[in-house]
Amino acid sequence: MIDQLYVFPILLFSVIIHEISHGWMALRLGDPTARDRGRLTLNPIPHIDLFGSILIPLMSLASTGQVFIAWAKPVPINPENFKHFTRDDILVSTIGPFSNVVLSFCCTICFIILLKIDHALSSGSGSGQQVVHYLMEMFYAGISLNIILAVFNMIPIPPLDGSHVLASLLPVSISLKYRRVGFFGIFILILLMRWEPFARSFYGLISTLMSPFMKLIGFFT
Repeated sequence: MIDQLYVFPILLFSVIIHEISHGWMALRLGDPTARDRGRLTLNPIPHIDLFGSILIPLMSLASTGQVFIAWAKPVPINPENFKHFTRDDILVSTIGPFSNVVLSFCCTICFIILLKIDHALSSGSGSGQQVVHYLMEMFYAGISLNIILAVFNMIPIPPLDGSHVLASLLPVSISLKYRRVGFFGIFILILLMRWEPFARSFYGLISTLMSPFMKLIGFFT
């Protein structure tokens, strides 16, 4: 487990950017709640959720050797400040997963640059090359981690981002009932992830979305 801890810096950064993106988009659409409560910051302390940011990732790493999912504290959003509720709720909800796709691309570029640096240092040895190897592992892990975060959060089951998109498109009476599922949706997610057809589709989509980034790495190596 110790040799996999390079995952945590990029994981924590990714879930924080995900939440900041929600708050930033909400601010652009007229809701300053996240800004006013000090959540539009890269300081990790206001964002860390003990359960989702630390315990769940550690348990996953200890039991499987991989981190499958994590989350930060959701940024506070007041939809009453939106001018166009349906449109704005969808934009605020989708920007988080989109930010993870962008981060996956950024991790790919960083990995390629570090790979070039590693090749330049290959004739030598020392702490410099060890740092480069550590960063390479971290950014390479960040490619898949961010795709997983994006896909997972777009599953249309409360309380995930995809559920807000679906709820905004449903008739009002059905939408209100659907939103009340709340965190009970976590149990539905656990059952779905254990259902082979769903899990196969989930990881198949992740593989498809990762393919362009892997091809980009292959092109430059």
